[in-house]
Amino acid sequence: MPKSNLGVHEKLELHELLTFKTTCLTKSQTMIPMVIDPNLKTILQSDVNGGIEDIQQLRNLLV
Repeated sequence: MPKSNLGVHEKLELHELLTFKTTCLTKSQTMIPMVIDPNLKTILQSDVNGGIEDIQQLRNLLV
């Protein structure tokens, strides 16, 4: 992958977003075993899957 042309401020914003998404992912993963309702469990699992994809994309932008 070619080196990105992001400015320092843009990299800091991406890092902040990556930290937020990681926190959200951790919370959703932690809550899944505690949830009884299957519909809510499905929503949380979907959030986890989307969060993983988002984090991978953000990490690729920061490389």
